[in-house]
Amino acid sequence: MDIAEDNDPVETREWIESLQAVVAHQGAERAHYLLGQLRDEAMRAGVQPAFGLTTPYRNTIAPEDEAQSPGDRELEHKIRAAIRWNAVAIILRANKESSELGGHIASFQSSALLYDIGFGHFWHAPTETHGGDLLYIQGHVSPGIYARAFVEGRLTEDRLLNYRQETEGKGIPSYPHPWLMPDFWQFPTVSMGLGPLMSIYQARFLKYLEGRGLANTAARKVWAFLGDGEMDEPESLGAISLGGREKLDNLIFVINCNLQRLDGPVRGNGKIIQELEGVFRGAGWNVIKVIWGSGWDRLLANDREGILLRRMEECVDGQYQDFKSKDGAYVREHFFNTPELKAMVADLTDAQVWKLSRGGHDPFKVYAAYAAAVAHRGQPTVILAKTVKGFGMGESGEGQMIAHQAKKMTVEALRQFRDRFDIPMPDDRIEAMPFISLPKDSPEYAYLQQRRAALGGYLPQRRRKSSPLPAPPLSAFERLLKSSGEREISTTMAFVQMLGTLLRDKAIGKHIVPIVPDESRTFGMEGLFRQLGIYSAVGQLYRPQDADQLMYYREDKSGQVLQEGINEAGAMCSWIAAATSYSSNDVPMIPFYIYYSMFGFQRFGDLAWAAGDMRARGFLLGGTAGRTTLNGEGLQHEDGHSHVLASTIPNCVAYDPTFAYEVVVIVREGIRRMCEEQEDVYYYVTLMNENYPQPAMPEGVEEGIVRGLYLLREAARGGKKNARPCVQLMGSGTILREVIVAADLLRDDWKVDADVWSATSFNELRRDAMSTDRHNLLHPGQPRRKSYIESALEGHPGPVVAATDYMRIYADQVRSNIPRRFVTLGTDGFGRSDYRVALRRFFEVNRHYVAVAALKALADDGELEPSTVEAAIAKYGLDVGRPDPWTV
Repeated sequence: MDIAEDNDPVETREWIESLQAVVAHQGAERAHYLLGQLRDEAMRAGVQPAFGLTTPYRNTIAPEDEAQSPGDRELEHKIRAAIRWNAVAIILRANKESSELGGHIASFQSSALLYDIGFGHFWHAPTETHGGDLLYIQGHVSPGIYARAFVEGRLTEDRLLNYRQETEGKGIPSYPHPWLMPDFWQFPTVSMGLGPLMSIYQARFLKYLEGRGLANTAARKVWAFLGDGEMDEPESLGAISLGGREKLDNLIFVINCNLQRLDGPVRGNGKIIQELEGVFRGAGWNVIKVIWGSGWDRLLANDREGILLRRMEECVDGQYQDFKSKDGAYVREHFFNTPELKAMVADLTDAQVWKLSRGGHDPFKVYAAYAAAVAHRGQPTVILAKTVKGFGMGESGEGQMIAHQAKKMTVEALRQFRDRFDIPMPDDRIEAMPFISLPKDSPEYAYLQQRRAALGGYLPQRRRKSSPLPAPPLSAFERLLKSSGEREISTTMAFVQMLGTLLRDKAIGKHIVPIVPDESRTFGMEGLFRQLGIYSAVGQLYRPQDADQLMYYREDKSGQVLQEGINEAGAMCSWIAAATSYSSNDVPMIPFYIYYSMFGFQRFGDLAWAAGDMRARGFLLGGTAGRTTLNGEGLQHEDGHSHVLASTIPNCVAYDPTFAYEVVVIVREGIRRMCEEQEDVYYYVTLMNENYPQPAMPEGVEEGIVRGLYLLREAARGGKKNARPCVQLMGSGTILREVIVAADLLRDDWKVDADVWSATSFNELRRDAMSTDRHNLLHPGQPRRKSYIESALEGHPGPVVAATDYMRIYADQVRSNIPRRFVTLGTDGFGRSDYRVALRRFFEVNRHYVAVAALKALADDGELEPSTVEAAIAKYGLDVGRPDPWTV
């Protein structure tokens, strides 16, 4: 039978009347329960229920169920009007002469009420008794947030006038940037999609802190403000199942559904609100739709036959956008387009029809939605608030395709804007666009301050310092500073052993957050499963398959390890939440996130940049690093450029150590800088899976390890009579071991002396060199300074050859600061699978190529005959006819 065919309409009517009776006499909750029971029974009987994931296109909360705001509506309207005006004035005054500075008017005007209700009634600042709510504010609405801070007295007029003019130090940035306003903004959000993704893991991290007993976070909420167009970013929806699965009832999304993205409608031929409702409900979220303002309540209540709701359902977003770009007469003609619909609004003027607002512009509807979201338990909540892009901009952009790009408004549009929101601005001052401040003796100012005082203080605000954590002394890692003898271990294993020592440290052990994306066993970290437990909001509801083993898989509500699955972006978000916990929670944490280095900056580079902006403090560990070191995995796995990518982030301190003692010194120094001194940097350290004997730490090399270069082995030169050609060899990571052997070949086969240098960080050497070069440029009358690398090489003659397991550009960074011949070897090109010895020969970074490069550099300097180089090429069997390795 066709499911659309009703062969017993009487029975159907009886079912419907029964449901109506339950709703009328026992309420919607009882009806919801009964429908759920019917659904379950149908599924047990093998009947597929015809339930969808979307609800009718109307508000989720019925008028009679709306929580009532305790606020003073009139005062709030006046305050909001001043903020609206100032937000427009910021942009118009910045672009008065030209549009070079840019800015956005329409986004905040569409969402001004959404923020105002939150600031006025819901968002707690941190106090002694409340940790504070965390706000991920949509980037394009920044002018509105500055406008509010101005009327609060937090920002001066001079700063508003310097919007997007920051180089002199008194301006304010275009978007939320903690790096640029470290006391104000908490989270950078304008790289679309990162806000929703980071906020989900931030909410989960608050639960993690609570579960481990490190902070009381039960009363805190994470609010993320997003755009409907932004939800097309894969990151925006990529982790919402985590929110549902972990029952993150401390998380609230507010999606501003103004139906427009930059170029046009988000879903011109559909309904973005209905689409998002289905997606979020399917992921286990509580969905609150705020579609229609209070003016529609009477019309919907009188809609006995459902014709108005059907019209609401059949119109697509492209039509809704068109309606709000016109006027009341147009809406009457094209929305209320049947005699029955027209009769519903026959008693309304065109002006009244025009004032039938969307839900996101109605303070009663928004307050009720927020109150319901805050009270909801067991699920995260998403509020889908329908608004108009450029609300109030009139002919200059309201509901128009060009709204997002609008940087200017006509005087007439400003006059209409003033009249629409009852803004106290005389006609003769409109064109000048003065900022509106609230007199300190005004009831508006008193109310504004009283509301924020009741909620603990101003927002947004950011904490810059927290309690320092002491770095353990180097002696705590004495075993790793000594030679391993004949025992071969990798730097990864050395790090894991160091991590074990840190976890046992009484002062900082509980602050450490190990984070892995489903690779613990690869890195030899499975011992942490039983020792620390893997964090789980529900503990462990099953007996693990390996329960009879010593290192069994243990999940725990108070677990310390964050095991994120095959999910590098999610793990990075957890790392960011932990790395900024000193600021967000006043609980400093030390996160160690270890992963395949190839799937680091290349995969989550946008988040790594955001982490720098957020002043994150923690450790990223790029495991199985180097193009030739992860030998069997091939092109997609072999990393030869992560250090190059790391160099693009100004406060990322990156190292490529070779030996266990170097790892120890680097990590210990990182803890000292980030946790003791509270510097706003984070560390990236590459680790290898290649096993080899680990030497003891030479005396006095700690400074060189940290600064990026130290003399590992000096050649035993003869006197002046026995002087031989000399060369300086540098290496990092596992390729340093090839460099060491190359020095032996040069000595034994070609009578060439070679000093060997461990270059732990070409990135840090470059930064020191840039600082030195800048000083010399700007102080021509002072004695010339020398960079660290130039000073270190003094007294060590001969050309310099540097070889790494990364692209040549990594070592090439310091070329201008080595005033002699400088040759680099690297692994440019796509990786491939083979034995390490074959890969190093293929990429021309093995001992033979290092030796030949050194001989060629000496020949170019006139220290050797070219024939010596030819002899070496022949002796070591180098294929001079093969193509460039980066081309094949």
